[in-house]
Amino acid sequence: MVFAPVFFGPQQPKRPHGVTIMLPDHDHRQLAQRLDLFHFQEEAPGMAFWHKNGLILHRILEQRARELFLRQGYEEVRTPLLVRRPLWEVSGHWQHFAEGMFKFTDQSEQAALKPVNCPGHVQLLQRRVISYRDLPVRLAEFGCVHRDEPAGALHGLLRLRQFTQDDGHIFCTEAQAALEIAAFCHSVRPFYAAFGFDTIQVALSTRPQQRVGSDEFWDRAEATLREALEMLGLPFDIVEGGGAFYGPKIEFSLRDKQGRHWQCGTIQFDFFMPERFGLHYVAETGKREPLVMLHRALYGSLERFLGVLLEHYGAALPLWLAPLQILVIPIGPAQAPAAKELACKLREAGLRCELDERDENLSQKLADAHQRTVPYQVILGSRELLGGNISLRGNGKQRVLPLLECVPELSRLSAAPELS
Repeated sequence: MVFAPVFFGPQQPKRPHGVTIMLPDHDHRQLAQRLDLFHFQEEAPGMAFWHKNGLILHRILEQRARELFLRQGYEEVRTPLLVRRPLWEVSGHWQHFAEGMFKFTDQSEQAALKPVNCPGHVQLLQRRVISYRDLPVRLAEFGCVHRDEPAGALHGLLRLRQFTQDDGHIFCTEAQAALEIAAFCHSVRPFYAAFGFDTIQVALSTRPQQRVGSDEFWDRAEATLREALEMLGLPFDIVEGGGAFYGPKIEFSLRDKQGRHWQCGTIQFDFFMPERFGLHYVAETGKREPLVMLHRALYGSLERFLGVLLEHYGAALPLWLAPLQILVIPIGPAQAPAAKELACKLREAGLRCELDERDENLSQKLADAHQRTVPYQVILGSRELLGGNISLRGNGKQRVLPLLECVPELSRLSAAPELS
């Protein structure tokens, strides 16, 4: 039997559907040039060269997901990029996804860059003796993966050959699976809402025509996913035949300001991988029992989610996400020492701040700040300093603020939304 390509864990999500008109000022590739985020070169197709501002955004996304999964009891791990052939043969990738893998010869042994993280997480678990008391075990990794995508399919950050998965795997009993799935689904809506995505579509993707396992297995797996969604009262669509060949999945699609939908988060039910690697736990009876594996991701790909954010907001990212949040502008040389001191205090408070000491007039500096889409500008002139104040511009307003209140006020405004 010929199966679909093996994709344990998140696939590179589907292209958007719905309204497909893209405004020029919302094209993430053009925004990358304007905001100095990243670039691509022919020498590394489908692999981004990250500039300082882009890497700041990448790390913000990473830290946001890390804060959530650590709260949820995940262990953060890291697995090798280059893995030899025997592991990929057991996982099925060597047989069913050979054309999508970057292969190498490693000291006369065949090997490949990992296209997914799942087999590596299984290897970590195989080093342990797992008791029923230990379950569920939750592992998470920001795994850099590589897939040999055709050149014609590459599209900025939305389709890459090298990208980072916010990958997580839950190893549990079948009886525990519905609650674990429900817990993940419950965390999805507030997580996306913090990024400004309030409309989320949920889909249950069922058994494809080409699949492994018995119908009885698929009945149980689909029923568990459905039970979790109904437990939360989440409305959902059914996508007949949309599951992976090894198991069904729940998918979350976000609607952006242009009305387009982007499939991002997913949680997949998998009996197949634990069986292939012989994963078991020691039950209360002392018997070895098989484990169930759940593959889950919120972003799917950090790079792609960043592309979606840029398409959603254009250049006007929310203050907590902006690579450069504040520009301190002294009007003249006399205010430069005070401006340097204030910029230093803002950076010490954890704010992303720069000082504009160029020999330009205020109008030019403000115009440049607008072009760079810096959300807030702190202006220090002789009149402000004489009164112990600063002039604060941002959010379409300008106001005078006591100098001593500048750092706490901007810290308050710049705070990331609380995790639910």
